[in-house]
Amino acid sequence: MGQKTKTEGKTQSEDTVRFEESMQKLSDIVSKLENGEGSLDEMIQLYEQGMTLVKTCEKQLDSYEAIITKLNDPTEAIGDAE
Repeated sequence: MGQKTKTEGKTQSEDTVRFEESMQKLSDIVSKLENGEGSLDEMIQLYEQGMTLVKTCEKQLDSYEAIITKLNDPTEAIGDAE
């Protein structure tokens, strides 16, 4: 079914998780790590998953920030054309 949309020249497929979903998953992982649920191997795996989610969220936030900056400063695009 692979529905795709274009965002800022990048293709985003349905397997790309929304920011809010990533943050919820990250919150769940943090709770599990803080509670010490599971074996050491499971904790390390959760930590790795959490770090991947952090990087994904940072990239998404950077992208959103670039879009907002561009929208708030239309003279930037005009200035490049001069």
